[in-house]
Amino acid sequence: MFIFKVLLALFWNLLIFGGLLFIPAGTLFWWRAWIFLGVVSVSVIAVMITVFRENEELWNERLKPFIQEGQPIADKILTSLFVITFFCLIAIIPLDLFQFHLLSKPGKLISSLGLLVFIVGWWIISLSFKENTFAAPVVKHQTDRQQIVIDTGVYSLVRHPMYAGAILLMIGMPLWLESYTAVLYSILPIVLLIVRIQVEEKFLRQELKGYDVYIERVRYKLLPYLW
Repeated sequence: MFIFKVLLALFWNLLIFGGLLFIPAGTLFWWRAWIFLGVVSVSVIAVMITVFRENEELWNERLKPFIQEGQPIADKILTSLFVITFFCLIAIIPLDLFQFHLLSKPGKLISSLGLLVFIVGWWIISLSFKENTFAAPVVKHQTDRQQIVIDTGVYSLVRHPMYAGAILLMIGMPLWLESYTAVLYSILPIVLLIVRIQVEEKFLRQELKGYDVYIERVRYKLLPYLW
């Protein structure tokens, strides 16, 4: 059963990333994209083994749709926009690289650092999953699972570590794949995440017991010592 879950996670990640990269590119001869998919595959397997193998509830929660009952209207809108703009971010990379050539490519050092940034971002997201069994894809109060405030691990540093990891991921990916245009475009989904933080915190302060105390104890939302 666990192997099926791993294969399912690999299938969806490779379908999304591979499809949105190679179809717009119009070619399979793109070695950076193949290395990228290799990194994604290894990262998916690592997360499945270290996080989801022993956390069935989180796995089931992550499989739920992005629009759910009990989710604020604002979050339904923001989540939908984020998913669309994230998919567009992936597709813009090959369109820029193989079709439009809007900006010059980053140098080898910068693009290599981009892959490292992507890996660090994925690692931070995995640490968030490992620490927070309530890490749902939507903003809601999980009364059925007796949700509590998580303030340990990466959540003791910032209140939204998963978003911090996602931002690094969205910057590192286009850098490795050599598109400054996509890096600039990534500002759009990043802004949506930042706005979503405001919606999420307002909701959790109203609905989740102890979240006000958590805010007082962990002062930073996204970046330690900055914001």
